[in-house]
Amino acid sequence: MGYYGYGFRYYFDPTYMLVIIGAVLCLWAQARVSSTYSKFSRVQSRTGMTGAQAAQRILQMSGIYDVRIEHVGGSLTDHYDPGHKVLRLSDSVYGSTSVAAIGVAAHECGHAVQHDKGYGPLKFRSALVPVANIGSKAGIPLIFLGVILGMNQVLIQIGIWVFALAVLFQVVTLPVEFNASGRALAMLGDYGMLERDEAAGCRKVLKAAALTYVAAAASALLQLLRLVLLFGGSRSRDD
Repeated sequence: MGYYGYGFRYYFDPTYMLVIIGAVLCLWAQARVSSTYSKFSRVQSRTGMTGAQAAQRILQMSGIYDVRIEHVGGSLTDHYDPGHKVLRLSDSVYGSTSVAAIGVAAHECGHAVQHDKGYGPLKFRSALVPVANIGSKAGIPLIFLGVILGMNQVLIQIGIWVFALAVLFQVVTLPVEFNASGRALAMLGDYGMLERDEAAGCRKVLKAAALTYVAAAASALLQLLRLVLLFGGSRSRDD
């Protein structure tokens, strides 16, 4: 069977279900975090602190004075930039006084604390960023190039290994995110910033957010499994 016949099997083979499962997981996780955040964004914190104010207080109470807090556009685009020591809070968090906003701000502060304390998994993830970017952009094109060039196994195997680096990044992200949420909840409690019932709502928001990282990692692993099943063998697939 020639290339076109193989292409037909590629696009319609049963392993495509792995991609569908991964996509469904990601959509479910995103819907879950959106609904949970929306629910608790309507619950105002009794302290009246905004997300930015909460972040500033957590950083100061943690002895961190060299991290800037900036406002970034978008919704739930919050992140900590360890390279520039900047904590960026989105429109829905920066000026909001909701329990959800304070929880997200505290989570990003958790990353700042990780960085300050030299948390190993965060350092490893940061080191993986360049190769993960290459893997996500070049892995699959290399595999397709190998297929086009007559099932060139060298290119195909390189593509799979390069893509695996991007998958590794997704997996390493999990302990980093879980730890940041754990630190956030502990700091909010230790610093008396949320009442017990508010902390429970915050925990639900952070748990829902964590599911998006789990779904992303699972989806990436399923995609890698599919690539291995399709192209991992050394034998030719031409009849």
